[in-house]
Amino acid sequence: MVSVSSDNERAEIAFGGSNMLHVDKLAERCEDECCTPPPLILSSKPTVDRHPLVREAFRLESITIGWMVIEAVAAIGSGIVSGSLVLLAFGLDSVIELISAGVLMWRLSVELRHGHMFSENAERIAGRIGGALLFALAAYVVVAAGWNLWTQHHGEFSAPGFIVTLLAIPIMRYLATRKIDLASRLGSRALRTDAVESITCGWLSVVAVVSLGAQAIFGAWWIDSAGSLAILWFLIKEGREAWHGECCADCK
Repeated sequence: MVSVSSDNERAEIAFGGSNMLHVDKLAERCEDECCTPPPLILSSKPTVDRHPLVREAFRLESITIGWMVIEAVAAIGSGIVSGSLVLLAFGLDSVIELISAGVLMWRLSVELRHGHMFSENAERIAGRIGGALLFALAAYVVVAAGWNLWTQHHGEFSAPGFIVTLLAIPIMRYLATRKIDLASRLGSRALRTDAVESITCGWLSVVAVVSLGAQAIFGAWWIDSAGSLAILWFLIKEGREAWHGECCADCK
């Protein structure tokens, strides 16, 4: 019996050592390749009732979709009429957030039907789609702003565009705050990414309001293009976070 017990103890030590080595290597890979260990991953047996939280997230995404439709139509329409690049970029970002909200609602519906362990694939898809679209938008802004600066093209001030970007600031603040809280409680990386997009949309609103206001006051032809380039940092930062969420999702 002593011999068997000793053998079992040695086997457990060896098995535990192997697991620890695997965990260490995985942690090193996460740190070296893309990210620190993610703080939002819940255990496979969550201690909270997730369904009310998921329904609340659904409600927030429904509000997001409704506002993004208004925001995108108003900003893109005003941008086309006035020739404002900053409004076009703001409107296109609204379309991206609209797509992200749709993907996230799909992810939440998967959890309601099958449980949160089955929603991981939707989490990864949300990060990939959001990151790729934001990088594409950043490229568009660079090309369009560079062309407008080269040709000295300038857009006109748009009152409807100014109003919708001004209203977006408090709306995005409310949505982002609620989404961040729910993302933490649900352990949802996709919802956190969507919250970051709401934060970014709020900052884009500030940039657009400042740019349009300065354009109306000073009338300088280059302000519109310069304002759109100021959006680039937010787009690239948000795109990287969304894209890295795919890599971080594997670091569990």
